Amino acid sequence: MLEDGDRGVIIQRDKQTYAVAPHLPCGVVSPEILRKIAGVAEKFGAAALKITSAQRIAIVGLKEEDIDAVWAELGMDPGAAVGLCVRSVKACPGTTFCKRGVQDSLSVGMQLADRYHGRAMPGKMKLGVSGCPNQCAETCIKDVALVGKPKGWTVLVGGNGGGRARLSQKLTEDLSTEEALELVDRIVEFYRANAKPRERVGKMIDRIGLDALRSGVVSQ
Repeated sequence: MLEDGDRGVIIQRDKQTYAVAPHLPCGVVSPEILRKIAGVAEKFGAAALKITSAQRIAIVGLKEEDIDAVWAELGMDPGAAVGLCVRSVKACPGTTFCKRGVQDSLSVGMQLADRYHGRAMPGKMKLGVSGCPNQCAETCIKDVALVGKPKGWTVLVGGNGGGRARLSQKLTEDLSTEEALELVDRIVEFYRANAKPRERVGKMIDRIGLDALRSGVVSQ
């Protein structure tokens, strides 16, 4: 039996079948990719296609002996759905499509996904980018997040969902896109250097204090 993460699989409730979730950066997908995913699901008798909270499409209910053939047919990289790494970068449509967007969250989210998706970390990490204060990318519960406002990006840190949910906290604001991306780089490196094993960003902040993180990463 495969373990979660082996060959990009997630074991299902029945302990006999598996799901795979191809990497779809920020949830943007072409009609061609949709047809490919649907065709693979039909060919291998998947139980369902499920839109995930990480903006992926999971193919659910696959047999172990079909996993390699499924990935070969898809020709896509697995999404980092498990493990101590950057699991996902969630982004809203922002100024690309949304009438309420004030910053280009989709472009920034794509850049973050390209830089960080799947990168090994002390604990699991989720990133989010919202193009306006409505925070449709759930940036208030992401480890590191950007929220677009008219004067620039607000940077949030330390959020997470789950049984012990924690809202993110404001680190700084009014940054240009270049400044925001550079700050995310510094936050990630600070976290990698200072977090304990399996400690998420919020837990690290609870231990060392938000001011310690701010002094270590925000340019004076």
